[in-house]
Amino acid sequence: MAEEVALRDVYGNTLVELGRENKDIVVLDADLSPSTMTHFFKKAYPERFFEVGIAEANMIGISCGLAANGKIPFASTFAVFATSRCFDQLRVSVAQARLNVKVVATHSGLTVGEDGGSHQALEDLALVCSLPGFTVIVPADGIETAQAVRAVAAHEGPCYVRLIRGKLPNVCGSNYKFEIGKAYEMRPGKDAAIMAIGTMMAPALEAAAALAKENIDCRVLNMSTVKPIDEEAVLKAAAETGAIVTAEEHQEHGGLGSIVARIVAKNNPVPMEFVAVKDKFGMSGKPAELLKRYGLTAGDIAGAVKAVIKKKR
Repeated sequence: MAEEVALRDVYGNTLVELGRENKDIVVLDADLSPSTMTHFFKKAYPERFFEVGIAEANMIGISCGLAANGKIPFASTFAVFATSRCFDQLRVSVAQARLNVKVVATHSGLTVGEDGGSHQALEDLALVCSLPGFTVIVPADGIETAQAVRAVAAHEGPCYVRLIRGKLPNVCGSNYKFEIGKAYEMRPGKDAAIMAIGTMMAPALEAAAALAKENIDCRVLNMSTVKPIDEEAVLKAAAETGAIVTAEEHQEHGGLGSIVARIVAKNNPVPMEFVAVKDKFGMSGKPAELLKRYGLTAGDIAGAVKAVIKKKR
């Protein structure tokens, strides 16, 4: 059984490490530091931590000022607030100015759980991916989260990192190496390709293992950099497997599936299926129950693979 870790804990600890290594790292939060785990950094480096209160848009504005003066700001809050409340600031102040602001949002997707639909960001990727110049990353586990946070700190330009509330099993392995803009093949396969991000990575691997028992050979790709996406890996999978399933804890429209479908349609059309939320808001419930209700389980992925292979034939 793979160890489960909270990605936000990994984020908070990695921030402390980065703060020790680079005096230009600063951190901002909007009244949620005990939940986003930026309070680890606050305790270690109080002079470089800025608590803005319930004023998320202002947090982004302050981040821009700090970035314009050579600092590397990490701004954190829940994903629904970071994107919906701050879209104008992200668009005009961060993206148009191409400032070196790192937005790391926690509590994304249905797995926020009992907080319900108002707090379950299911459209954040669509919003941020629409902004020119933004790098958008959805880590699959704690191992990848630590490496991704370090990568965006070293990367020049606006970044959005999407984390969840709960824990995820470590699936990447000790030899894993994250690189911005590169997909990672978690499992080879020739009959179909499953492309997953974040929460859906472990179920994708579970689905592939189950399908293998039925003699269905699935490639599994970790597409953690949603933007800029690894087009080469997408087209290679399309050419070599002839069928693609995408899996994401996000609306079907505007996220990973939409981006992959655009690439495939332009270059090498193959049958596709999309495991995602189907144009609905979330609701209050336990994370596992919600994933089942909204069709985001290993069984749903396996069913989508079988459906897409039938289309291929």
